[in-house]
Amino acid sequence: MAADRAGDLEIPLAELSASTIQTLNSKMPPTWSQRNPVDIEGDATPKRYHDAILAVAEDDNVDGVLVMLSPQAMTQPMEVAKAVIEVDLLTAKPILTCWMGEEQVYQARSMLEDAGIPSFRMPETAVELYYHISTYYWNQKLLLQTPAPLSKHSRPETEGAKMLIEAVLHERRKVLSEMESKAILRAFRIPVAQTMVAHTPTESLLLAEQIGFPIAMKIDSPDILHKSEVGGVRLNITNAPAARNAYHDILETVKKRHPTMRVNGVSIEPYLARPNGRELMIGVSRDPIFGPIITFGAGGTEVEVFSDRAVALPPLNRFLARDLIASTRASKLLGEFRNMPPVNLEALEDVLLHVSQMICELPWLQELDLNPLIVDENGGIAADARIVIDYAAPSGDRYAHMAIHPYPVHLIQDWELPDGRTVTIRPIRPEDAEREQQFVIGLSDESKYYRFMDTIRELTQTMLVRFTQIDYDREMALVATLPDDDGKELQIGVARYVTNPDGESVEFALAVADDWQKHGVGRKLMSALIDCARVKGYRTIVGDVLSMNTKMFNLMTRLGFTIHPHPDDPAVKRVIKPLNN
Repeated sequence: MAADRAGDLEIPLAELSASTIQTLNSKMPPTWSQRNPVDIEGDATPKRYHDAILAVAEDDNVDGVLVMLSPQAMTQPMEVAKAVIEVDLLTAKPILTCWMGEEQVYQARSMLEDAGIPSFRMPETAVELYYHISTYYWNQKLLLQTPAPLSKHSRPETEGAKMLIEAVLHERRKVLSEMESKAILRAFRIPVAQTMVAHTPTESLLLAEQIGFPIAMKIDSPDILHKSEVGGVRLNITNAPAARNAYHDILETVKKRHPTMRVNGVSIEPYLARPNGRELMIGVSRDPIFGPIITFGAGGTEVEVFSDRAVALPPLNRFLARDLIASTRASKLLGEFRNMPPVNLEALEDVLLHVSQMICELPWLQELDLNPLIVDENGGIAADARIVIDYAAPSGDRYAHMAIHPYPVHLIQDWELPDGRTVTIRPIRPEDAEREQQFVIGLSDESKYYRFMDTIRELTQTMLVRFTQIDYDREMALVATLPDDDGKELQIGVARYVTNPDGESVEFALAVADDWQKHGVGRKLMSALIDCARVKGYRTIVGDVLSMNTKMFNLMTRLGFTIHPHPDDPAVKRVIKPLNN
């Protein structure tokens, strides 16, 4: 029952290692199950339970243990519960228990609960709890991801895409043609099949010869979403007479079935004959609360039949893209399958990342449909594409259309020192946690006291999470780094602000490594931070500075701050700078 429920929830049962099997063989009766689930027989003694639980808990393949007991003639529920409690003290892995029954096991179940070990009456409930634990852990791991909107190595041609969108909107159109849609995709480095639109039979022949046979021909209409459903697709056309016939046949079929639909012509593209290709779908739509969302799943003409879709909020990074792919049933077809080699997963992830880039940089994007996206061992290519746009609400925030703001790559800047070394100033990331901790530990006692107005040795885990996992829309933290002797990033300063309750001002904090004070690092960080606050539309930036911190007052004065008495603490002064242009 427990194993079946785990299968329903897609929780894999651990594969016991050879050493664990060997240990169990030495301690269990010969008739034990020899696999997971581990059946230690109905006459199991408390020691047998103890030895079995400890053996599987020490297996690296095991993440958690569910111990089950059903009362039989020789069962000792209380003694077994004591054995479980003993093992629980020896392992950090979660142990769940299921003592089935009531009167015979009631006291044992109470003992387990008093020891802080979850105990259930039914195995399904215990498995569901483990599912919720693992899901929570996984979601917390996803929350640590801070995706960037743009790749440093393949920046898209954003301006060209924006110009095309503006031209379409100027023509009072919102549905892009297939050629226009693929032009946008190409601007964001998404592989697409070359497409040209023929408006006459003669033009279809010329384009077919130019592209090269075999070709695929499809109806080009802003009113038709699924071309194959209206008889608007002809595949694997191998010669000129067949192309001419296909042109006439497509138009006549579509006109007969849907006489009121607008038709631009017939699109012609290479016929993608990929024997190992898997047809997938990537879509973008708008949720009224969360804004743009990305969908992924099985593609082709049966996409609605299988309903295999997973959903994610952009922006994506490679970790999130892999998680999105793995969340679908289609992912099981992407490995080695029926004598077909595994697909190029990295290329598929790249497509998802570039779609995420499109969403970040194009607030006009309302809908996107890549179906089919054909992926094989050589990569992926979008055979068909459809994009719907609309006017974007004016905003000074380039990512106002998104529920989650991406990592602000546009704020990264390099600063060259007089000695030729380059300091990078960039927004902080969650993976900077250890770097931030070492930076604080390396500060002198005086610098720590000036920064935190308290005597601390290092940041607590809560502070570390709070300082490195930030909402870039409502706060900002900029770190100054440069390569150390081993080529790793060394943090030499940090400046941050948080929004005050009035929503119009921000409060800043600044710290610079002692060896890098009087080198201009603090001034550079504060100037960049002030620019960020000004762009966000805040009216004032303020800070509290200890009255004895003369170096900070000198810097603030040079940056245009005014110094005022603190309303609550005479040992502190408040520095204020208006951000009006």
